[in-house]
Amino acid sequence: MQTKRTPSLVAVLTLLTLSLQAQTRLPRPAATSARETAASSKLPEFNLSAAEVEAHTRFLASDELQGRRTGEPGNAVAARYIAEQFRLLGLKPVSEGNFLQRINLEKVRAASSAMMVVGTDTLRLGKEVVVMAGDAANLSGEVLYVGYGLTDGEDGYKGRDVKGRILVAQGGSPEAKGPGEIFRASNEKRKLAAEKGAAALIELYSESIPWGFVNQYFNREQLAIPVTTEGAGSLAHVWVNNANNKYKQLKEAGQTVTLQSSGRLRTSTPSANVAGIIEGTDPKLKDEYVILSAHFDHIGVGKQANTPYQPADSIFNGARDNAMGTVAILEAAKALSLQKPKRSILVLALTGEEVGLLGSRYYAEHPLVPLKQTIFDLNIDGAGYNDTTIVSVIGLERTGAKTEIETAARAFGLTVFAEPAPEQGLFDRSDNVSFAAKGVPAPTFSPGFKTFDAAIGKYYHQAIDNPESLDYAYFTRFCQAYANAARLIANRSTRPQWSADDKYAPAAKALYGQ
Repeated sequence: MQTKRTPSLVAVLTLLTLSLQAQTRLPRPAATSARETAASSKLPEFNLSAAEVEAHTRFLASDELQGRRTGEPGNAVAARYIAEQFRLLGLKPVSEGNFLQRINLEKVRAASSAMMVVGTDTLRLGKEVVVMAGDAANLSGEVLYVGYGLTDGEDGYKGRDVKGRILVAQGGSPEAKGPGEIFRASNEKRKLAAEKGAAALIELYSESIPWGFVNQYFNREQLAIPVTTEGAGSLAHVWVNNANNKYKQLKEAGQTVTLQSSGRLRTSTPSANVAGIIEGTDPKLKDEYVILSAHFDHIGVGKQANTPYQPADSIFNGARDNAMGTVAILEAAKALSLQKPKRSILVLALTGEEVGLLGSRYYAEHPLVPLKQTIFDLNIDGAGYNDTTIVSVIGLERTGAKTEIETAARAFGLTVFAEPAPEQGLFDRSDNVSFAAKGVPAPTFSPGFKTFDAAIGKYYHQAIDNPESLDYAYFTRFCQAYANAARLIANRSTRPQWSADDKYAPAAKALYGQ
């Protein structure tokens, strides 16, 4: 039974030491018997150890790591554990002489007060107004509508001088559908408004995410990637609930508003991705990379998680989401380092997925190997499984490696289910989308599920998602199929390609020049 407690550094280090010792005490025996000779002739992924899979999982999803929340000590211990596994396997470090790609995130506190006066209406924090960013502000003046606020074109700034002005922009973008796209568009608007010297930015929100969720999400503490554009962090930026186009008058010339906000206090919070390289064997293809990615963070302890819990069990261990994915990339790293593929492999454990895909977004802007040489990202994420005869792949039909993935699954007695729970828009909700947005084909390889049912809901972001609850026989086959799929993709004679009509195909054309 889990309990609330402060993690013991001695306990954590002891677990780490024992895990490393357990692996180093078991040397690979020489293949002397006929049975051993036959086994050694197979690819390494056919001989992955279920005991090792379980040991990794029990450490990463242990109580001592306190839910691995980004910015907290348990997350840093998980990163160190992964880095030392990379070292043990002989992977090559790619960042600053070690395996950590350090990221100085910002912890952003919720605004304590805000209000906006529009005509005879007074809009208030927690009701019609959400403070997205910025320092304290007390502004009044005429507003200027800039369309979506994303370009200098006709539906944007149109070359106008907006220095010192209160800007109004339409929420989202013409292409934005899911939460990630909407939030990315909003961040880009803030950067551009700051570059142009605006005093404030008001977005008229009427997008697909319910306002109640938006209100709840942004009225609590968050983590963010610091905006490097001068003034973007201090620019007052608010969303207004514009359901039914209630405040359409703000798009018209001559409208005035009063805006007051306490702002959102920002403090630096360090975290890190973990990355290591397995060099390919082919003289020509080794300069191309396949990324194997999975996020290792989870949602923390108690109130941090913003999820109901019982006092007797307040640690959100995240065995399924995403210790499973982290262990699978470790096992793939082991198999591929023992018998290397033609192309090089970048094994990438990502922080900050649960708080806005932060680790993958940071990597996509600061790649450790050139994105133009990155031909594929085989990401792992999942809410759990409800079918142990399958693996589920989001983006299977879109990203050009269907044959390799299906062949690998079949080798371990599994079949592939494509595009589970389509109503959830899962492709754009995990770290793969950070790579897809840059043009890299990037499906997500998930534990087997077809729909979000009670079996998924029972464990998804729940405190009972513990290592003891996993089916390790299935999990081991999942790891084997993933490692073999990675090998087959890395050994292809040609690069995987997006479907010609995919929305990310233009980004691929821009990246690869195809």
